[in-house]
Parts: sequence; C-alpha cells; structure tokens
Amino acid sequence: MILFPAIDLKDGTCVRLKLGDMAQATVYNEDPAAQARDFERQGFEWLHVVDLNGAFEGQSVNGAAVEAILRATKNPVQLGGGIRTLAHIESWLSKGLARVILGTIAVRDPDLVKAACKAFPGKIAVGIDAKGGKVAVEGWAEASSLGVIELAQKFEGAGVAAIIYTDIDRDGILAGINWESTLALAEAVSIPVIASGGLASLDDIRRMTRPDAQKLAGAITGRALYDGRIDASEALSILRAA
Repeated sequence: MILFPAIDLKDGTCVRLKLGDMAQATVYNEDPAAQARDFERQGFEWLHVVDLNGAFEGQSVNGAAVEAILRATKNPVQLGGGIRTLAHIESWLSKGLARVILGTIAVRDPDLVKAACKAFPGKIAVGIDAKGGKVAVEGWAEASSLGVIELAQKFEGAGVAAIIYTDIDRDGILAGINWESTLALAEAVSIPVIASGGLASLDDIRRMTRPDAQKLAGAITGRALYDGRIDASEALSILRAA
C-alpha cells in the first residue's frame, strides 16, 4: 500500500486547489524541487505530480518544474496533466518519469492509451476524475456522459499499470476519501486502483489498512499533508505495520 504525496503545479509553484477550481489555489511552496526533496526526506517512496495548467491547456506547461523535480529526487515520479500524444509520452519517459498518467485522452481516444500500454509496458496509468459519478475531462472543466466503471472497464487487459481515481467533489476540502465509490471501482476491475481526493486525516490512513481496502494500490495525499493534519512519519508507520 503506497501513500503518494502530491505536487500540483500551477504557474511553476506547488499548490492545492479546492474542488478542482484554478481560482481557488493555495500556494504551499514556490520551489517544487525542494518540496520533492522534502517528501523524500520524510520517507515517502513515490511522488505524484500534476501539471494543472497543462491539464486545462492540453499540453505541458510546467515542464521546467517537472524536470527540476526529477533531478531533485531519487523517488519514482508519476505525472499527469496535458499529456495527449505518444510522442509526448515517450519524451517524458525518456526524461526519467516512472509513469505517465493519461486522463482526458483516455476518454477521447482509448485506443491511444492501449497503444501506449503496448509501447511502454508498466509505464501507463489512467486518471479517472469524477464529478457526480460521471467522468470529467480537460482539467475537470468539462463533464462527460461516461460512468467511472464504464470507462475503467474499457482498459481491462490493456496493460494499464494503475487507475488513479479522484472524486472531484471531495478534492481539497478534507472531507475524507469516498470509500464507497473507490472500493466499488476496485471491485469492478482487475487494474490496481489508487484513491485520490479528500484524504483528510490519519483516520483515512487507518481505513486503508482494513481488509476491504487491501485491494487498493494506495492513496494520494495533498492538502492534509501540507496543512499538517497528517504526520508523514506516523502515516507511513501505520501503513508499514499493516
């Protein structure tokens, strides 16, 4: 069970959004590379990075910050936001990313995702962001008609390394993970699921250790970690003990 600390990039800084709203961004660190080093010192073993500007614009915007992060940490890094082509995927993987997260393109062009999985085995994750139970795209700005499980099942057997499932209605407001929807998704597919959105306290960390949550690959933590509601050492100790 992996706890992924999140670095969300907006205009070159490390921020957290509230409910996916770019206008409600809190800057936590103006040096994302320093933040990456700090997370490594705290004992985290992976890093989750999102190019928020890229997600809205459909192309990489915070590339310099991502490259600085890659130079700053030995931890594997997964990146999402604005990655829409095979050439773009290949470019990022060649720079040292461990995993690329495909979101909007998974809805728009699932065949590209499947082709990417064949070309880059074990390196492709799918990001499924949901609002009101429906998949959202373009940096959460647009809703689709697709259900979460319906989309996830399109990639069964394709070689997707993980599904990162975010409940937008809980993201950044410390309401707790939507365990019901997250576990329902994990039950519906064989692809490992990573929970995202709303992780609020050590209660969520303890919830991750219960038997029904063992099917999850992990969870992403953002605001609660930055605000000090979660102590990194204690959270990691709980997961290791389990």
